Amino acid sequence: MILTYLWRHGRLPDLIDAPRFTELVQRRKLYDRDTRHTALMDKLAAKRAVAAKLGPGWVTPTIWQGFVLPEHPISPLPIIVKARHGCNQYAVLRHEPSPRQWSALQSSASRWMALPYGKWLDEWAYEGVPRGLLAEPLLGAGPGLPVDYKIYVFGGHATHVQVHLDRGKNHHWVLHDRAFRPLVTHGQRCSEPRSLGAMLEAAEALGAGHEFIRIDFYEVDGAPRFGEFCLYPGSGLDPFAADWIDFELGKLWHGARAPVRPSRLERLVQPA
Repeated sequence: MILTYLWRHGRLPDLIDAPRFTELVQRRKLYDRDTRHTALMDKLAAKRAVAAKLGPGWVTPTIWQGFVLPEHPISPLPIIVKARHGCNQYAVLRHEPSPRQWSALQSSASRWMALPYGKWLDEWAYEGVPRGLLAEPLLGAGPGLPVDYKIYVFGGHATHVQVHLDRGKNHHWVLHDRAFRPLVTHGQRCSEPRSLGAMLEAAEALGAGHEFIRIDFYEVDGAPRFGEFCLYPGSGLDPFAADWIDFELGKLWHGARAPVRPSRLERLVQPA
């Protein structure tokens, strides 16, 4: 993990003070064993929790789930097939696949099921997620994947909105503050979703009680829709557009951390 961080960022991580957000992600991977985290990484359990908290209209229905893709394609199309227990393990079916295309997807799904996710990047929370596959209706009417609005929540307060564009093709993202002002401009302006206020409120309700969590949403016909929870954005390996952002988010994370109570011995020796 340390060498991977060095390769990606050009420096060794400071795991003691960890002033940067990306360093705190590494520290979470190595040391944080919060028993709640596994359920958050379970795509089916996460949808059940969100539906119970916010209502069923916030989640995309599951039209199929299992361990092996069936002999014939799942319908109705278009759909997205994904692994229950991993990240970036998905396939989109817009039209009726040929037998060869369906066979190729079955092979990919078998590989997803065969391998544990997260181990090679030390993302501990994935280890306990039951393996499985699921299919959902594909959101959005355009030719690409829907825009992804990823909200950073520190100590129950939503502070930043990361907009992911052109996923699956020319994937790139722009980080905004809570008021939807880009932190670094690259000449591209993102349209503010109509439901941003509802997304921020929902993210704070779902993120309460966590030092840091990222909660992802889509917008469908002007209404927000939950995507997934994220504990390790980019596994802490993706550089931000500017280094000061890494420090700013790190400061917010430190500010949200629960204060450590001194031990009985430390209390006894503290000066009056």
